[in-house]
Amino acid sequence: MSKKVLANDGVSQSGIDKLTAAGYEVITTNVAQDQLESYINKHEIAVLLVRSATTARKELIDNCPNLKIIGRGGVGMDNIDVEYAREKGLKVINTPAASSASVAELVFAHLYGGVRFLYDSNRNMPLEGDTNFKGLKKQYAKGSELRGRTLGIIGIGRIGQEVAKIAAGVGMKVVAHDSYADTAPTVSWELFDGQTVSVEIPLVSKEELLAQSDFVTLHVPAQKDYVISELEFNQMKKGAAIINAARGGVIDEVALVNALESEHISFAALDTFEKEPQPEMVLLMNSNLSLSPHIGAATNEAQDRIGTELADQIIEILG
Repeated sequence: MSKKVLANDGVSQSGIDKLTAAGYEVITTNVAQDQLESYINKHEIAVLLVRSATTARKELIDNCPNLKIIGRGGVGMDNIDVEYAREKGLKVINTPAASSASVAELVFAHLYGGVRFLYDSNRNMPLEGDTNFKGLKKQYAKGSELRGRTLGIIGIGRIGQEVAKIAAGVGMKVVAHDSYADTAPTVSWELFDGQTVSVEIPLVSKEELLAQSDFVTLHVPAQKDYVISELEFNQMKKGAAIINAARGGVIDEVALVNALESEHISFAALDTFEKEPQPEMVLLMNSNLSLSPHIGAATNEAQDRIGTELADQIIEILG
């Protein structure tokens, strides 16, 4: 049996080392999507590893009989025809826990930057810092603290719970809404001195969450309909803010721009976009948007965990 692994979107050195030690050959060549099928067959690839750039659809699955495993380095598997692959006898694996802390920290990077206008001052200080220092100081002088404010988390799975831990730790009130959760989750984490803190996160309806939250953050999978559209923006507090580090397409970006321009919401942060890798210019140019290029899981620590978790699963399945 072939022990060749194609990590088409890359994999950490820790993952490569673990697989190599177990007798696997790891190929990190980036093969273009339209050449992927022929490459897999020519090189008798048994395991295809992808992140978000490469897709593994029905046609690829049908035409690559050597494939035994498709692995996604990360959480969402919307770029893989998962059920079809499993029907065909392939194992489909991912690493749902590996990047949770990294995504949660990015949410707070955007939140802290948002309440102190860093997303805008970082644009304007290089342009006007030497000529309009006092004017900019006045412009950005009405920041606020996160402590004591309410964070609404839509989707209280692994990443949502990591966000809740940070929020509780900095003194925020936290509420959550999740279509799949029946009971209020309790999150626990260890402090530097070994003490453990536990907090129960109350579950509320989506409408209640939007009405009472100063900040709303989304941690849901890709889906057919928008989770936040014009109706939901109108239900949010005036002056609230929203963060999407989940998936492009869960927020209606036209409704988002309208809510920003009408000043119904004060700022928004986007790490994911409906049109990746070419987000709408109206988003890129909006001075009330804090933007990052889909880097939620892009930390050295998360990529190390993703690589070793994928390696462990591959070795367990194929030996």
